[in-house]
Amino acid sequence: MVSVLRAPGCEDVNEQWFSPTYWGGKAEPVSAGGRGSAWFVHSPSGQLVLRHYRRGGMVARVSERRYLFTGEERTRSFAEFRLLRELHDQGLPVPRPVAALVAKRGAFSYEAAILIERIEGALPMPEHPEVSSEALWHRVGQVIARFHCAGLDHVDLNCDNILVAGERIFLIDFDRCRLHPDADRRARWKERNLSRLRRSVEKRVRPLQPARLERLWQALIAGYESRITDRNA
Repeated sequence: MVSVLRAPGCEDVNEQWFSPTYWGGKAEPVSAGGRGSAWFVHSPSGQLVLRHYRRGGMVARVSERRYLFTGEERTRSFAEFRLLRELHDQGLPVPRPVAALVAKRGAFSYEAAILIERIEGALPMPEHPEVSSEALWHRVGQVIARFHCAGLDHVDLNCDNILVAGERIFLIDFDRCRLHPDADRRARWKERNLSRLRRSVEKRVRPLQPARLERLWQALIAGYESRITDRNA
């Protein structure tokens, strides 16, 4: 059994759209952060990103793509689709969700995929030519604070999930993320998000000297704190 959840205006999206082989040469593997499970797709509805959900770590040795099915509403793709739509409706800088797929495999497992819009001209933060600019890192900190003020717990906040498109900063990949509408200013999950990002920075932004990287990180924290302070003033 296959179920597809579609955004308004995307009624033409069908099951085939979630297969990269269906697109042939119109599907290009995503190099940064894609891990072999994401593709840029040139579709009749515009430029999209197709992502298949895959397990990581030890559990992937048992089943890389299948998850325990406990109802459509709890599936990874449908949950992320609805969260993305809510964040987008709030005016937060996220890609627009297009459609999500759940394919049941037997009685107790499923596979999943999602289609989202591709942000024109966007580059992952580590690949941006201005990655050594303190102004860029300050803006990134402000954007992260916007999401935190909205209660968004981004459980996989890393460099490749931060996209830079001109003067705009976007966050992507909201699998397993959740909203905490009444979160405290110093909620522990916010600290965990930032700690995860810091570890990612140390791994991905390697060409910069440690002292320079520390200054850039402090610029990010300054931007973050300025937005949090404004929100709580």
